[in-house]
Amino acid sequence: MKVYKVFKGILIENKGTFYLLENEDWDSFINDNNLFTKITHLISELKPLRDPEAYLKKELIAPVGSQEIWASGVTYFNSKLGREEESREKEGSNFYARVYIAERPELFFKALGHKAIGSGGKVRIRKDSTWDVPEPELTLVISSSGKIVGYTIGNDMSSRSIEGENPLYLPQAKTYDGSAAIGPCILVIEGPLPRTTKIRLEISRGSKQVFTGEIGVDQIKRKFEDLVSYLYTENTFPNGSLLMTGTGIVPPSGFTLQKGDEIKIEIDGIGTLVNTVDQ
Repeated sequence: MKVYKVFKGILIENKGTFYLLENEDWDSFINDNNLFTKITHLISELKPLRDPEAYLKKELIAPVGSQEIWASGVTYFNSKLGREEESREKEGSNFYARVYIAERPELFFKALGHKAIGSGGKVRIRKDSTWDVPEPELTLVISSSGKIVGYTIGNDMSSRSIEGENPLYLPQAKTYDGSAAIGPCILVIEGPLPRTTKIRLEISRGSKQVFTGEIGVDQIKRKFEDLVSYLYTENTFPNGSLLMTGTGIVPPSGFTLQKGDEIKIEIDGIGTLVNTVDQ
C-alpha cells in the first residue's frame, strides 16, 4: 500500500485503487506502530476515489509533516570511495574509511519536515559550491518509538566541493534551503523491504541523458535497525522521523549538476521522485 500526502488530506493506494481521507492529521496518522493494520482496516470502510489523478497531479506534496529528516553517510562501498576521492587532496580521506568499518554509523541532520521538497518541486545547488550531485537514497519512515513503519525516496543534495575541502564542513555541504527532496509517497508493507529492491538514478539536461546509475539495497553495509537504534539514542522524535540510508550511486568526479537539470530517482515498489535543479 502507498500513502500520499495531498493538500486536502491523505490519499491511500491499494492495488491500483485510491481512497481519500479528508482533513486527516498527517503526524498522528503516520506515527503508528501498527500503520499497515490501520490502513488495511480503513480502506475496508472507505469508498474508492473516482478521480485520483486530479489529486496526484495538482495536490501532491512531500510526504512529511513535523518529522525531522536525518541522513546516514558512507553506508555503501561506492560512497566510501567517492568521499575518499573528494577529500584526498585535503588529507581527509582516512576519516571516511574509518567510518565505513566503524561500529558507530555517520548520522547527520538533514532538514525539518516543512523544508522538504516534494516530487515535481525544485531542489537547489549552493551558489558557493563548484561540485554538486544528487544522492538517491532509500528513506525509512520511523515512528516515535523507533519502529520502521514505511519507506520512501530521498534526494540528499550535496556539495562535494565543500565537503571535500574539510569533513567539518559537512553541515554546510548537506543542510541548506532546497537540499532535501522526499516522495512521492510512503510505501507501507507488512514485513521488511525485499533485499532485491533496486534504486535507479537518471539525470537529464535538456533532452539528453547525462548520467544514469543503479544499485541494490542489498549493498548497504549496515542494518536498518542499527541505524535507527543509533539515531534514537539520546534523541526523541515526538512525531517520528525520516532517515535517509545513504547512497551507492556516485557520479564521476567530472560531473556536476547544473541549473535546469532533471533528477529522477526510482525505487522498486515505491515509485519515482522527480525534481528539477534551481539555484
